[in-house]
Amino acid sequence: MADRSSGPWIRVGWRNLGRNRRRTVITAAGLAFGYFAVVLMNGLIAGMTAEMIDNGTGFLMGQLQVHAADYLPQRSIHETIGGRAGTDIEALLQTVAADPAIEATAPRVYAGGLVSSGEATTASMLVGVDPRLEPLVSRIFRGIVRGRPPGPDRREILIGEEMARQLAVAVGDEVVLVAPAADGSLGNDLFTVSGIFRSGMVELDALYAALPIGSLQALTALAPERVHEIAAATSDPWQARAAAGRLGEGVAALAGGATVQPWTELRPEMLDYAQLAKGWSVVVIAIVFAIAIFGVANTMLLATFERRREFAVLMAIGASPLSVLRTILWEALALGAISLVAGTLISVPVLIWWHAAPPDLGWLYGDFTMFGALIRPVLRVEYDPSSALWAGGALVLTALLAALYPAARAARLPPADTLAGD
Repeated sequence: MADRSSGPWIRVGWRNLGRNRRRTVITAAGLAFGYFAVVLMNGLIAGMTAEMIDNGTGFLMGQLQVHAADYLPQRSIHETIGGRAGTDIEALLQTVAADPAIEATAPRVYAGGLVSSGEATTASMLVGVDPRLEPLVSRIFRGIVRGRPPGPDRREILIGEEMARQLAVAVGDEVVLVAPAADGSLGNDLFTVSGIFRSGMVELDALYAALPIGSLQALTALAPERVHEIAAATSDPWQARAAAGRLGEGVAALAGGATVQPWTELRPEMLDYAQLAKGWSVVVIAIVFAIAIFGVANTMLLATFERRREFAVLMAIGASPLSVLRTILWEALALGAISLVAGTLISVPVLIWWHAAPPDLGWLYGDFTMFGALIRPVLRVEYDPSSALWAGGALVLTALLAALYPAARAARLPPADTLAGD
C-alpha cells in the first residue's frame, strides 16, 4: 500500500469517528464542555479583575495622573504642577487630551483640613474639582445619594455619607472648613452642603469632600494657575501605561518637570492581582484539560483495541506503522476539531448573554472591597480572546496527546500474531 500522501489517512481517520457514534459524541461533548468551562471561568476571572480596576481607578483616582515630580506621596500643598509659578492649565489639559488613548481630563487641587459642624469636627481630604470636567473623568458625582454636585462658583461642598453622619449634617446645612494655606496662613470659611455621596467604602466616605476648584484655591491661597493634579480617563485602563510613556516628555517640557503616572504605578497592588489572575487562567486551562486527557485516552484505547485486526491487515498488505500512527492521530485531531467547534457554539451565546446581563448577587451579600477598590456582588464576565485561543489550542493538543499512547500501541502490533488471534 502506498504511503506517499496523507490524504487517504485523513479520510480514514475522519470516517473512523463514525464507527461508534455514541462514544464519539460523549467524548466530544466532554471536551466541548471542558472548553466551555475554561472560557467561562476565565471570563469570570477577567470580569472580577476588570471590576476591581474600574472601581479602583474610576471612582476618583483616574487611570492616569499628571503631577509635580515630588508631589507624591506626601501631597505637600506647595508642590503644584509647574512649581510655585504654576503653569498654563488649559494648554496642559489639551496636551494630555490629545493622546489617542485619553477620553477626558480634569484639574484638581488637594488640601488636608478640618470640617466642623457645631461641636463635631472631622479630618478631611479636600478635593477641588471642576464640576464640568470631573464627571468625565471620575464617578464621584454619580455616587450622590442626596442633593446635587457643588456649583462651580459657589461655596458649596459635597461630602461622604459617613462624614455627614459623623457631623450630623444634611443637605443645605453649613459646615466650617479650616485648612493650612500655601502662604502660611490658616484658611477658613463657611460652605453649604450641596450633596452627600456614597462610594461603598466607609473609609473614603468618611475622609473625602469635594468642592469647586476655585473655592479651594481661594481657601488655600493658591493662584488659579496652580493645581496639584491633572487626572485623565482612558478608553481602556490597560492603555494607560502606553499613554503615560507617550505623554511623559511633552508634559515635562510644558509643565516644568511634571511627571505622568498610570494607575499601574499609582496602584501596583491592583496590577499584581491582575497578573496573578492572568496566571490562574493558565492553571485553570491546565487542570481541566489534564483531566480530559484520561477520558480521551480511554476512548482512543477502546477504539484501537476494537480495530487491532484491521490495523494488522493494513500492515500485512504493506501499510507502514507510521501510516497506522498517522491514522489514529488524524482521528484524534478530527475529534478535537469537532469538540472545539461544539464548545465555541456553546460558549459564544452564553458569554454574550452573560456579558450583557450579569447576575446580581446583591440580594445574597453586600459589596466588598479588594485592595481599596469596591467590588460589586455582580458576576461580571469579560471577553478574554487570548484565553479562548489558549483553551482552543489546549483542547486540540489534549486530543493529540491522549491519542499518542493508543497510536503507538497500534503501530507496534505484530500482524501475524494479531491475525492468528494472539
